[in-house]
Amino acid sequence: MRTIHTRKRTATLGAAVTAVLALALTACGGNDGGTKSAGPADAAATTAASAGDSRSAGTDGTGKTTGTAKNDGSTTAVPAGTNTGTSKGGTAKSGGNTSDSYAYKHPCTSEDLSVRVYAREGSATQQVIEVNNTGANACGLSYFPRVSLGSADAADHSGDVRPLVPGGLGGAPAYPVKPKTAAIAVIDLNPGGAAGALTWINELNVVADGDHMPNAEQLNFPLGPDVKVLDPKLGLYRGTVADAVSSMKQADTKS
Repeated sequence: MRTIHTRKRTATLGAAVTAVLALALTACGGNDGGTKSAGPADAAATTAASAGDSRSAGTDGTGKTTGTAKNDGSTTAVPAGTNTGTSKGGTAKSGGNTSDSYAYKHPCTSEDLSVRVYAREGSATQQVIEVNNTGANACGLSYFPRVSLGSADAADHSGDVRPLVPGGLGGAPAYPVKPKTAAIAVIDLNPGGAAGALTWINELNVVADGDHMPNAEQLNFPLGPDVKVLDPKLGLYRGTVADAVSSMKQADTKS
């Protein structure tokens, strides 16, 4: 607007005044018509724009990466032939009630158990399921763990294989497990050693107490790549591997 008003005034003034105004306009035009250098505000805007570009490259504007690495478990050394799964067991506690009668009225909880699965020494087809009571009190388990065999990559587990278990059960309301002791069950994946066994199975799934624990408590244990499964048999919980094997041999009923 200043330039427009100045040009109207030059139309009515004399030549001398016009010359003076021309010099003034030249000086003014050199400021308004030239290239403006960036001031402090423009420099800040440039910096902000650059920061915006850096955020699009995967940072939060402070130099920190926006993504995070997720670690769902830890890697630990285990004995050869041992399969590990997710378990909520902890360090064994002491000083509680250890009677069977107490165990019958108090089912075991996953927080007081640790579970491991490993190949039985001297057998190519048998796996030992060992459930340890790490709590301060005795607790009760179902007569045998709830077990299924399937593929870890399967989207639908309705076709998983369930083992035979001993039938005609009765007696005490639960299998009692004292603190710092283990309940042991043995499963034979292929009792007859048949050559035409299933080879797609690579995972053994265990719920320690099938009578009281939901499917959400299921633990998954990987099996070796050469495992062959056909007509598997599962025994009852026992105090030793030998007794668990004897029970497994009596399995004759669908679980």
